[in-house]
Amino acid sequence: MSLLFKGSDLKPVIAEALANQCQLILVKDQGVYWLSQKGERLPSGRQKHIAYAVGCNPDVDPFDNWWEVARAEFGGDDFGEWFDSTDALFKRILHDGWDLEVSATSTEITLSAVKIS
Repeated sequence: MSLLFKGSDLKPVIAEALANQCQLILVKDQGVYWLSQKGERLPSGRQKHIAYAVGCNPDVDPFDNWWEVARAEFGGDDFGEWFDSTDALFKRILHDGWDLEVSATSTEITLSAVKIS
């Protein structure tokens, strides 16, 4: 199994990380999402640019659905994994219109740029 992140959702997050010269963070807690280490905040304090995995957005997906998908791919514990925003993979998503597929084992997380039609 793997999770899909739409390139159109990721572009503002990647651009923000590059503009702020900081890392990207893959987070599993209330959903599964990417955000920039340093980012613009909404009045509520929540980060403005967040890219959720398809099916793992607690704002639109029922709790039991997104929770089970997140648990199936990443286990039950919450986490944050940091990635270099200047990596060629993220530039491909930003500039070439690719999506991102994320899969995990008990020891590693794999990121792949994919073309979804």
